[in-house]
Amino acid sequence: MHRFLLYITPFILFSTFNLAGQGTELKLIFAGDIMGHDSQIASANEGQTYNYDTCFSLIKPLLENTDIAIANLEVTLAGEPFKGYPQFSSPDELAISARNAGFDVFITANNHALDRRKQGLERTIQILDKENIIHTGTFNDSLCRAKSYPLIIEKNGIRIAILNYTYSTNGIKLEEPNIVNYIDREIIKKDLEKAGLAKPDFTIVTIHWGTEYQRNPNTEQQELAKFILNNGANAIIGSHPHVIQTINTIKIGEEDKLVVYSLGNFISNQRKRYTDGGMLFDMTLKKENSICKIDEYNYHPVWVYKPKNKAGKEYFVITPSNRDKEFYDTLGMSPEDYAIMKIFNDDTVGHLEE
Repeated sequence: MHRFLLYITPFILFSTFNLAGQGTELKLIFAGDIMGHDSQIASANEGQTYNYDTCFSLIKPLLENTDIAIANLEVTLAGEPFKGYPQFSSPDELAISARNAGFDVFITANNHALDRRKQGLERTIQILDKENIIHTGTFNDSLCRAKSYPLIIEKNGIRIAILNYTYSTNGIKLEEPNIVNYIDREIIKKDLEKAGLAKPDFTIVTIHWGTEYQRNPNTEQQELAKFILNNGANAIIGSHPHVIQTINTIKIGEEDKLVVYSLGNFISNQRKRYTDGGMLFDMTLKKENSICKIDEYNYHPVWVYKPKNKAGKEYFVITPSNRDKEFYDTLGMSPEDYAIMKIFNDDTVGHLEE
């Protein structure tokens, strides 16, 4: 990975990540909420350190088969004491294991970004930078934001812009000079205008919005989606409701633009129906004659499986929920777990394809 500054005008600069790769196609994959509840922290505890590698092992091949993988990091990396809900601070190893599994980018503007206030926001950024994990959505100060936002990534001859916003930080007040990207139409419009100066082939807005546990987008989401797409975005990828919401296209002029309203939970300890999994969403961008469009897209239902090791300790595994039963038999999945996972998968397919 090589990073360089791309100067657009004497007064505007961008920090661009140029990732190795060749071709005229770019495959992106998006994951929902990476959470860090107390039971997840306990399951990863190995005494002197923490290890989350097992969580992502079954998903790793899918992530490695893509060009850029993006996830919503919905915890702070604020250091000890580690804690889950309601004010998350996860071990650094959660992000490191996710990175090692294939994630390239974390978006960080969500309602838990300030759970540990100024220290938590700044240490999260520090750790992600130290681990060479690309991120966007929260910033140490306005200068950092001006230099690095919108996020511009170039690979396979295709340049994408990624923007990220959240509806709230749960009432916790932001301390200067830190910045969290809140949903503000005036700011979003200006950011999209700035993104356009970098001449991206495709612009994606990732956004934390909607009503928790509601499986359909609300009117506010639908209206905001039209505003964002009318102002230059090509696609919107949403999170926050902790359940999967619909995938829709919205016609803007002559173009059909894509909205994924909510990816659901990627990994968490939420176990109620609809919350115990989410989806990986992939899209392939194809560039021909300087025109870049979505060539195809697909979703992959994923479910959070909680088996036990030989000592009886629970641990977490993200597993595809649409494989043959023989695959789950090799995991030692119980008939009860298989039945619950099958309900999740059927719910997902039924909701997205009705």
